[in-house]
Amino acid sequence: MKKLPTWIIHLAPVTGIMGTIFFLSHQPGDSLYMPPILWFDKIAHMAIYAVLAATVLYMFHSRLKGKRAVSISLMTMGICILYGIGDEFHQSFVPGRFVSFFDVVADTVGAAVVCAAWLLWRRREGADVIVRPLNSLN
Repeated sequence: MKKLPTWIIHLAPVTGIMGTIFFLSHQPGDSLYMPPILWFDKIAHMAIYAVLAATVLYMFHSRLKGKRAVSISLMTMGICILYGIGDEFHQSFVPGRFVSFFDVVADTVGAAVVCAAWLLWRRREGADVIVRPLNSLN
């Protein structure tokens, strides 16, 4: 049996989380149960986008060995923010759902917390976390 390429294995968690976010966003507003907890919606956004950021870092980390950790974090943040914006746009077509700028902010905060923690971990491990110009990433 032929072994799957590593990049497919590392892309699978990202695809799974993105698919989960899409599925949940596609549910009509009246079909979702939201516990009566203050800011539960925003906490859920932060949590799922933190997991998305972790899976994107996992995907990039193995593919970009030797690259600066800050660059990987910035790419991860960009992917998470763009997916969050796309998710809000998608929700605009779902009955009972609406677009919320604050949901994108919560998505960004969740991704940023994971990226910051990853950068601190990389720094503690002695990895190179200094920013260098993007043209030197090749």
